[in-house]
Amino acid sequence: MDRATKTKVVANIKEMLSPAGTLVVMHYKGLSVAEITDLRRKARAAGAGFKVTKNRLTKIAVSETRFAHISELMTGPTAISYSKDAVAAAKVVVQFAKDNEKLVVLGGALGEQKLDANAVKSLAEMPSLDELRAKIIAMLKTPATRIAAVLAAPAGKMARVTGAYAKKDT
Repeated sequence: MDRATKTKVVANIKEMLSPAGTLVVMHYKGLSVAEITDLRRKARAAGAGFKVTKNRLTKIAVSETRFAHISELMTGPTAISYSKDAVAAAKVVVQFAKDNEKLVVLGGALGEQKLDANAVKSLAEMPSLDELRAKIIAMLKTPATRIAAVLAAPAGKMARVTGAYAKKDT
């Protein structure tokens, strides 16, 4: 690979990572082309990206981004997954690693915070932004009768207590 091509690859990686909120680094040794293609497809469907890159070029590209602190993870046959959503990349990679033990999560970054492999797994268990939005919308759509019943319950209890005392005195 000549110098001009390497410069383009580094610029391309920086461009991919600039909007990313999360970056996950993993070893992919032993995965077939079909398995990597499947992982790429799953990542794309989840709103994440997946790329097998040369470590040296990735380290250079990452050193000029907010993910510079994880460049030491770039050793051996590594690949990266990235996403704007804080959990999308982690979810896809961790789920794929559960089904295929050849994929090993090394760590990653959430913004400027470095994550080890266990932290990436914990991040993958969190609900995504879309799931949280759906829960909020569901709560907002709760029928008004339920809200009215909750608000009226203390007054109803007070009325029953008062009624019980009134019957007791007679």
